[in-house]
Amino acid sequence: MTLVNFCFLFSLFLGNVCGENLEAFVGQDVTMACNYDAKYYGKLAVCWGKGTIPNRGCANEVIKTDGTAVINRESERYVLFGNLEDGDVSLTIRQLQESDSGTYGCRVDIPGWFNDHKHETVLNVVAG
Repeated sequence: MTLVNFCFLFSLFLGNVCGENLEAFVGQDVTMACNYDAKYYGKLAVCWGKGTIPNRGCANEVIKTDGTAVINRESERYVLFGNLEDGDVSLTIRQLQESDSGTYGCRVDIPGWFNDHKHETVLNVVAG
């Protein structure tokens, strides 16, 4: 089963949440994917948080965008290198530390009730 099919089935049961696991080494940069259809929805606010995605917003927010630019970030190590205009809001963490291990959640704020796009990634950072 492909990741896309898994995410689709997963989202049917858990309210549009998709997830994956990543493993990376201390000192590396890692990118966690999150995208939405900006041509269809327009530019949307997005947040990334460390921890599972709560009912609203992002827990322990590490970076936030208003749809056109980053408006808040916890550290310069958190970067959105993707093209926000195209809906690429993938999070890159630079110079990984073991303390970066954990669950990260991306929430795309889609207008309306119960239709935000949510994507969780479990990051395991291991010593090189």
